[in-house]
Amino acid sequence: MDTPMIEEEDEAALASLVPAPPHRKTQSFSHQFDLKPHPQIRRNRKHSLDEIPHSATLAAEAVYFDSSDDEFSTGGVVVNGENVCDGSVTGEGYAVVTPPPNAVVGEDDVQPLPEFIGAGGGAGIFKVPVRAAVHPGRPPCLELRPHPLRETQTGKFLRNIACTETQLWAGQENGVRFWNLEEAYEAGCGVEGQVRRGDEDTSPFQESVTTSPTMCLLVDQSNNLMWSGHKDGRIRAWKMDQPPCPSESDDSVPFKERISWLAHRGPVNSIVISSYGDMWSCSEGGVIKIWPWESLEKSLLLKPEEKHMAALLIERSPIDLRSQVTVNGTCSISSSEVKYLLNDSVRAKVWAVQSLSFSIWDARSKDLLKVLDVEGQVECRVDMPPIHGQQGDNEMKMKFPTPSKKEKSPGFLQRSRNAIMGAAGAVRRVATRSAVGFVEDTRKTEAIILAADGTIWTGNMSGLIVQWDGDGTRLRYVNHHHRAVLCFCTFGDRIYVGYASGYIQVLDLGGELVSSWVSHNEPVIKLAAGGGFVFSLATHGGVRGWYVASPGPIDNIIRTELSQKETSYARQDNVRIMIGTWNVGQGRATHNALMSWLGSVTSDVGIVVVGLQEVDMGAGFLAMSAAKETVGLEGSVAGQWWIDAIGKALDEKKTFERMGSRQLAGLLISLWARKDIRTHVGDLDVAAVPCGFGRAIGNKGGVGLRIRVYDRIMCFVNCHLAAHLEAVNRRNADFNHIFRLMVFSRGQTLSNAAAAGASTAAYTLKSTTSPSPGAEEVKSDLAAADLIAFCGDFNYRLYGISYDEARDFITQRSFDWLRERDQLRQEMKLGKVFQGMREALITFPPTYKFERNRAGLGGYDSGEKKRIPAWCDRVIYRDTQSTPFSECNLQCPVVSSVIVYEACMDVTESDHKPVRCKIHATIAHVDKSVRRQELGKIIKSNEEIRSIFEDLKSVPETTVSTNNIVLQSQDIGTLTITNSSTTSKALFSILCGGQTVVKDEGEESEYNPRGSFGLPRWLEVSPASGVIKPEEAMEVKVHHKDFQEHVDGVPQCEDTRDKEAILMVNIRGSCSTTLTSHSVKVRHCFSASMCLLESKPTNLTENLDGSPSETGDEDL
Repeated sequence: MDTPMIEEEDEAALASLVPAPPHRKTQSFSHQFDLKPHPQIRRNRKHSLDEIPHSATLAAEAVYFDSSDDEFSTGGVVVNGENVCDGSVTGEGYAVVTPPPNAVVGEDDVQPLPEFIGAGGGAGIFKVPVRAAVHPGRPPCLELRPHPLRETQTGKFLRNIACTETQLWAGQENGVRFWNLEEAYEAGCGVEGQVRRGDEDTSPFQESVTTSPTMCLLVDQSNNLMWSGHKDGRIRAWKMDQPPCPSESDDSVPFKERISWLAHRGPVNSIVISSYGDMWSCSEGGVIKIWPWESLEKSLLLKPEEKHMAALLIERSPIDLRSQVTVNGTCSISSSEVKYLLNDSVRAKVWAVQSLSFSIWDARSKDLLKVLDVEGQVECRVDMPPIHGQQGDNEMKMKFPTPSKKEKSPGFLQRSRNAIMGAAGAVRRVATRSAVGFVEDTRKTEAIILAADGTIWTGNMSGLIVQWDGDGTRLRYVNHHHRAVLCFCTFGDRIYVGYASGYIQVLDLGGELVSSWVSHNEPVIKLAAGGGFVFSLATHGGVRGWYVASPGPIDNIIRTELSQKETSYARQDNVRIMIGTWNVGQGRATHNALMSWLGSVTSDVGIVVVGLQEVDMGAGFLAMSAAKETVGLEGSVAGQWWIDAIGKALDEKKTFERMGSRQLAGLLISLWARKDIRTHVGDLDVAAVPCGFGRAIGNKGGVGLRIRVYDRIMCFVNCHLAAHLEAVNRRNADFNHIFRLMVFSRGQTLSNAAAAGASTAAYTLKSTTSPSPGAEEVKSDLAAADLIAFCGDFNYRLYGISYDEARDFITQRSFDWLRERDQLRQEMKLGKVFQGMREALITFPPTYKFERNRAGLGGYDSGEKKRIPAWCDRVIYRDTQSTPFSECNLQCPVVSSVIVYEACMDVTESDHKPVRCKIHATIAHVDKSVRRQELGKIIKSNEEIRSIFEDLKSVPETTVSTNNIVLQSQDIGTLTITNSSTTSKALFSILCGGQTVVKDEGEESEYNPRGSFGLPRWLEVSPASGVIKPEEAMEVKVHHKDFQEHVDGVPQCEDTRDKEAILMVNIRGSCSTTLTSHSVKVRHCFSASMCLLESKPTNLTENLDGSPSETGDEDL
């Protein structure tokens, strides 16, 4: 529909309501594009299209995207030609393709329609994406839990992971689960299995009973326990040696916790076990508590039926550190939430991380050593005055100007502007003030880790990574990526970093970048190392295992062999997609009209997408809609009416399920999926790009939906482009603006909301933080899709023809001649718009402009303006075919063709006719379960891979100066560890295998380990871990410390008995999957008499699967 001409004053008023949004950039799974001008194409033209500026396109370098969160895109080939082609064309021109006579699709053998293909599809973001069976741009990985559809994870999302050498544990919103790594390559249960939706292809796992959401996990190898902190404030202990589920039983029995107690009033954000075996936990309000190991040990000795007694025993034992450092109402640490704890095992300290500060504690004495901010400046005290609002409610008061009677009466838009300017301006100011209040400080710490050399690394929201020494001195910072650092983990002398962009980077101990790749298409929220893998968890719940030998020669071996087995795991499915578009002209339709347009032709359709234009219009509505967008609100009563009415026509309660929608002012797009394919459709995201006044108002623009179908990404965009015959330039620019700036964000989807009759659309505010120059990603979300379909009122007209001539040609159905006068076809021929995209040849009359409620071709506009009929309402799409009639496979996973393209000329409720387009899509995808099995076979059978894994077991040869140390009060002994290797670094860590009280001669002592092999309180070891260079040595001090034990807060009498502890000096290489362990016995003699100890230590080489194998005794 033509937009009324708007006075400059009114246009400026509307444009001033909301500033034009900045160019938005989002996380990507690609390298950076460079901007290059489109190559100019010169043609002789005799109409107003000659002076159209060419749209810029991105460089033609290779670019990698994630599609199914597994495959990649590198750009493609452009279909070219001046004539009808057979699919063997090349170049950068346009083409008209006609399917061979015997080409049919679907079980009903439907003949595809001829199609027109626009030029320019070979450049930058308009390249046809090319996929592969195995991603060549990153290391191959173990897909332990393939990306589940988001809709299947409501209330069940995985939040965190922790790894041992034989198991991977995951904390989820309803409990915990674990995988035995020896079963990691086995097949999942499949769609027909007894697992929940989303886990059909997951490796076999076991789940716990239902609990509150799990916030954190902690491995305690010494007691074979996994500790978990929960949102309800409870801490739970789970036995890691759970009995396997009976193989003949489909329904696994959930396992239960060993003990559980209420630790905090708020969520348990983090738990660690200190160097002395005590558990530390943190929560909201700056609360940090210590749970002494003695209380935990007593509780663990109680029988399972005495869990209530165990909980009471622990709940009365904590030490509240915040109360200890509060004097006269002033606390030395901030009252903000403590998000993370870190055990500094090298120096027996604990770091507590708050948003913009750290506190460092002595693990033995529990004293506060230092409080510092994120810049490394020491803070003496922290005051947190309450923040009160500075402005009253007068922001929302509205003043309406009253024009003088003598003044000239303003125009309609001016009156509307005066009426809503106050309200919209107030909404905008409140939104701006609220947004400023909620903008997070990019210095905020999001992750912390202890490296092998004893330094501490933190990552913040800006991507900055800071290295600290153990005393809190800031040593250096590095910044290899502009997105937020969300997690760390270490393996050997490597530091793995997970980013909000989905990237994983590997750093050395100096902070230098070793390697980098895109691990997931969503943020990496947790990393964990064990069993020869580094596991990553993304926000969507997918878990991948990356071999510690990667990047390296192993990658090409796996990639080559796995690609050769493509036929074993490749699958194909067909789906038909109905796309409907209609400019409803602010009206409403009867049920019969909707049935004629949509309901009568969906019997064989799996997905229905409907795009409407001009659902609501008018200056007042447009301005208020723009103001509401600033606070993340969208939708209207009229929009909801249309969604409900279309749903009724589709019989959505029985046949279709509403997936989601998005409205921007008068634009509305919504999507339904047939119930029988619903399990393969999900991950719906929404987007909107205004193109109206000042690129800020939604009278023109685009709204989009992105969805995953059979593990392939499809994007549907509903557009309303600039009106008027001469505005070709603006229409081209609108398309380019939409294609480049459309950024999808998570919608509120979902079937449960739809079933309840609530609006199924949502809008998530996007960050306007611009990436730093040189960042690796600048991309279009649309360019990464396997299928893109644009529908809407594109407003391209017929040129060089009069109204009467057009009517005559329409009456004679001479559409071939009219198509040559179509502005859109001419622009697509020149590669100026919809570059490389396809449209079925139009064989229906122009759909604009009609008189309402007047049937037949005689209903074309016969008023004063006599607007020339035009094909304004169109559907144009692009799939992964680089040439017509390509074979569908994992390299070209979506092959589509149009089988219906028609207008519903009998519908008269608007001045436009509704159009429908039915697309038949063949989709190739991967059976993730089968491919994981094939990967397992390759790993076990390939000799080169086995040799690489064998090399990883190498441990540098080391010697320890003594195997026994005798200490008296305050004595200091020295332990020297020597690295005999001439080439390899040795990484050492010292743990306590157990302690005991020395008994009389002839009595055997029982050594009891503390939590996580913690030290006894009377012993100090410094440094307890570190890196020894080749042919160098490290001296470790073993110091006796006086200590008075407390039981339930009551000091006990001094223990005068002699004590012994077994120190385990564990040695591994910089990238070893095994370790060598030396035993050193330390005795504290209370009396002055000398104590005789055994002369020989135990020397073990331990595989990281937890099974030690003795290698013989050595004189140390």
